[in-house]
Amino acid sequence: MAKVKVTREDALAFHLEPSPGKFEIQATVPMTTQRDLSLAYSPGVAFPCEEIAEQPELAYDYTNKGNLVAVISNGTAVLGLGNLGALGSKPVMEGKSVLFKRFADVNSIDIELDTEDPDAFCQAVKLMGPTFGGVNLEDIKAPECFIIEQRLKEEMDIPVFHDDQHGTAVICAAGLLNALQISGKKMEDVKIVLNGAGAAGIACIELLKAMGARHENCIVCDTKGVIYQGRTEGMNQWKSAHAVNTSLRSLEEAMEGADVFLGVSVKGAVTPEMVASMGDNPVIFAMANPDPEITPEEAHDVRADAIVATGRSDYPNQVNNVLGFPYLFRGALDVHARAINDEMKIACARALADLAREDVPDEVAMAYGRKLSFGRDYIIPTPFDPRLIHRIPPAVAKAGMDTGAARRPIIDMEAYEEGLKQRMDPTASILRGINARARQAQARMIFAEGDDPRVLRAAVTYQRSGFGKALVVGRTDDVKAKLEAAGLGDAARELEVVNAANTPHLETYKEHLYSRLQRKGFDAQDIHRLAARDRHVFSALMLAHGHGDALVTGATRKSAHVLNRLNTVFDASSSDGAVGVTAVLAKGKIVLISDTLVHEWPDEEDLATIAERSAEVARMLGMEPRVAFVSFSTFGYPVSERASKMHIAPKVLERRGVDFEYEGEMTVDVALNMEAREKFPFSRLTAPANILVVPARHSASISVKLMQEMGDATVIGPILVGVDKSIQICGTGSTANDILNMAILAACKS
Repeated sequence: MAKVKVTREDALAFHLEPSPGKFEIQATVPMTTQRDLSLAYSPGVAFPCEEIAEQPELAYDYTNKGNLVAVISNGTAVLGLGNLGALGSKPVMEGKSVLFKRFADVNSIDIELDTEDPDAFCQAVKLMGPTFGGVNLEDIKAPECFIIEQRLKEEMDIPVFHDDQHGTAVICAAGLLNALQISGKKMEDVKIVLNGAGAAGIACIELLKAMGARHENCIVCDTKGVIYQGRTEGMNQWKSAHAVNTSLRSLEEAMEGADVFLGVSVKGAVTPEMVASMGDNPVIFAMANPDPEITPEEAHDVRADAIVATGRSDYPNQVNNVLGFPYLFRGALDVHARAINDEMKIACARALADLAREDVPDEVAMAYGRKLSFGRDYIIPTPFDPRLIHRIPPAVAKAGMDTGAARRPIIDMEAYEEGLKQRMDPTASILRGINARARQAQARMIFAEGDDPRVLRAAVTYQRSGFGKALVVGRTDDVKAKLEAAGLGDAARELEVVNAANTPHLETYKEHLYSRLQRKGFDAQDIHRLAARDRHVFSALMLAHGHGDALVTGATRKSAHVLNRLNTVFDASSSDGAVGVTAVLAKGKIVLISDTLVHEWPDEEDLATIAERSAEVARMLGMEPRVAFVSFSTFGYPVSERASKMHIAPKVLERRGVDFEYEGEMTVDVALNMEAREKFPFSRLTAPANILVVPARHSASISVKLMQEMGDATVIGPILVGVDKSIQICGTGSTANDILNMAILAACKS
């Protein structure tokens, strides 16, 4: 997989735009009429208040408490940056909150407490307890983190979980279960060496002991060497609990004959010689970030039989906390748990281990650019495995029920699992699949409008995100100046700038263009002007001659003009079967609307072609096509000449023998609403339509723009299909991110 490059400028822009920060609060109830306001606030709000005061458990029914987690820090140990203070930690805590939502549909609010006093911290968190269903502690330095977590667990009746400790421990345990299975060893027999006796290290060793590792087989080391019985230097009560009776004094000595190494320390702490001295089939979890104690390459150079995991995404077997905390809290919240206990953490680890042993879906393999199967290089599931949401929380919830931590047990576990599958936004999976295919394609993307800062930012992001090489059409000096003005001056050395003056292919391009246009009123002077001075034509000629794999354009000129220019090089008109399909993403649904670009007033044959092209796009997005020909009438009523072609188009598809569902004509509500469609039991659609073919381009444009402006929908497209090469046309109002999305779509089709 291509490595993603993130610069300081990229990160700052990401946090600044489109609005500062990473999330916002939205209402889940209507807030439009006076009645809505009377129900949401006074006087209607008094009734749930009275119910909760009488029965506190009803807070889970009448408020958001049951799906709300507080991410709380004082900023004393922010990532690897040290003590940045409460406010300095806020971007990290916001990031943690959006991870909760993204991976497990858990609502979360970040809270930064400006104190380093454990007593004041605990008091503040405890007082906020009634608001939340759980508390996730984050980036608090040791040993205070141990004191704070233990005290809050004792004093609060909701789950309190320090992810820096237990999140790492759970994923580490899951990976170790599988590593030991591959190496043919048992937890109770192996010799484990831990380097790093901070929050994460202590939690790892404690969880492994709870899972069967024997105290005498676990050697813990810190910066002063082995923690042995009788040692006094640099000790505390948490380290003392893991002191063993041993003559070993250094990490080097401890590693000799060891079966497992767990590192949560610093880069380079482990040498090749130490690895060479370990037992057969050694397991090495080098989890220091950003650089591991020893790299997998270094370990495998001396021990080909080693099973290696790190904390990095560019190596196999990433120990990533996002595999744990969202799903632990999801399961805990869903049974209204009083705590997240060891049994729940172990259940999470075992469920993760079991999942890694199963066949991996193709979409996951595609996202990581390689086939994944259980073995030495795949002992831990990947964060984007769609099965995590419905496999891990049920295991956690069941453990909570079995151990008495659950207030409200789940009666129907199968229904619960099905509900979990529906919780996640399906558009996220679709967009992830598009990104995965684009990254795998590694397309050389031609950005035709290199004089526009939005296009340049999209080109830089495309290349730095590992999607492939960006080829920018423009003047070199102008591109450099505009990149510098955008704070991306260093990118000028990364991008390849192409123009008529520096290409060796201009004469070839002109010959090709003349052969297409010589009988359409174009002379040699016209051809030179088009090929050398029109960026859209020049870019299309690059694409036609294989000097790029895909093209994105249209950010600076209207689509009709751009399409006209493209038609000088390619056959991209309505008569050639070209179609524009726009994807509209709103409220967890995705609907394709077509034709939004090419056909002005299609007839029934054109409409059938539009449906077929739209089905191609749906399948490219990983959707099973279901087409509805929409109109103001439904199945012949009211009768109208304008609706007749929509009535006939399905018969054309029937004649063509297509392999997807289609129906029409019908109104939009019948196409999308199951209840409305129940009045027409003869309909061939088995589920709501995901492709709406509209009568004309103007109605398609109106529909899309109305959804975008009034429905706050995300719009991708129009996606141009039916052309020999992969070309995508943006809108003139596109943001840099919109242009990037179009480039990614173009890469998918290249």
